[in-house]
Amino acid sequence: MTTLSRRALFGAAALLAAPAVARAQSQARLLVIGGGFGGATAAQFARRRFPWLDVTLVEPQTRFVTCPYGNLVLAGTKRMEDITFTYDGLRARGVRVVHDRAAGIDPAARTVRLGGGETLAYDRLILSPGIAIRYGALEGYDEAAAEALPHAWIPSDGTQTRLLRRQLEEMPDGGVVGITIPANPFRCPPGPYERISMIAAYLKRHKPRSKILALDAKEAFSKQGLFQDAWNELYPGMIEWVPASRDGKVVRVDARERVMESEFGERHRPAVLNVIPPQAAARIAADTGLTDSSGWVPVHANTLESRAAPGIHVVGDAHIPGPMPKSGYVANSTAKQAVASAAASLRGERPPEALYFNTCYSHVGEDYGISIVGVFRPNAEGTAIAEVPQSGGVSPRGNLPEQRRLEAIYADAWYESITREMFA
Repeated sequence: MTTLSRRALFGAAALLAAPAVARAQSQARLLVIGGGFGGATAAQFARRRFPWLDVTLVEPQTRFVTCPYGNLVLAGTKRMEDITFTYDGLRARGVRVVHDRAAGIDPAARTVRLGGGETLAYDRLILSPGIAIRYGALEGYDEAAAEALPHAWIPSDGTQTRLLRRQLEEMPDGGVVGITIPANPFRCPPGPYERISMIAAYLKRHKPRSKILALDAKEAFSKQGLFQDAWNELYPGMIEWVPASRDGKVVRVDARERVMESEFGERHRPAVLNVIPPQAAARIAADTGLTDSSGWVPVHANTLESRAAPGIHVVGDAHIPGPMPKSGYVANSTAKQAVASAAASLRGERPPEALYFNTCYSHVGEDYGISIVGVFRPNAEGTAIAEVPQSGGVSPRGNLPEQRRLEAIYADAWYESITREMFA
């Protein structure tokens, strides 16, 4: 782990606060780590809005598979090719794309060491590393277990999603699909419930005698009433959701026996077991000393700058966002604010006032979508992010087929729009 002394941090802060022009640089160097919703957005936005920045993106994968819409691959309504993107568009914009792993960050020297041995210098760093699975936090679930009991929660090259899809296809009609859901916080709070819905849609078409058993470490979840209304309407008798108070918290899994064991000792052995495990910020954030005891990165509310290391702006799922969910929309919104703040700092200017947005669509069935929206800003003291009063809401409940159809269309339009913005 990189050790950050008080003297080194104050020295780094003074250097990073100075305008790039004062350091006699022809172009300020913005380095982006991570090529997902936060990182790709940051690199694109920086080139479009601040062409005087020299932008480098570090991302080990040559293609990006999105977490959003992965559940539709499980349903069979999308293909892996539909959710896979290249970085050619960023290169065309003038972004230097380096396909390597960020192995270490030195905040005092303002350098990043890559797995291949190269060292990159930066003036400001946008860190969007995503999440890490907390292997071992759920007894019995390690990297080897994930090869038998896929989480499919970090798309990477798509291997986990393909594995879960194949297991669903191979399951005999009448089998049970087990899903474990962790306590908050984790990536995409409505994601497990969209997954339940999309797997149910697949089973309804191809294995109608099958069922889903979802064990949840929580008492409630995002858009709960809307999801459960849809389950009762579209998949009656197929889905059993068990909250923590009814022994829904899974404390142990057995990959060999395909067993999930609840807090009070009940053992379930489904035909297919999808384990969504506890999560934390990706390892590079922890190794750099940016995370706190929660496993996530505390940041300044207006600039998204790390509280532990000046000059490093942390966006996407890795930071502590207060009431904002860890979503693709929030990653996009925070990335733009972080880049604008970094550019202002390099010019010796005040950062713009922050306003963050979230819209999260979920597919629940064919031509059936629901959503939740929210607007957020730093609180009056500037110490934390808070929701703007009366700014958010969810889709209305009730028998509203046209509303559901339109929201499914809006969801598809959002996905097409945001991925085009990131990669075109």
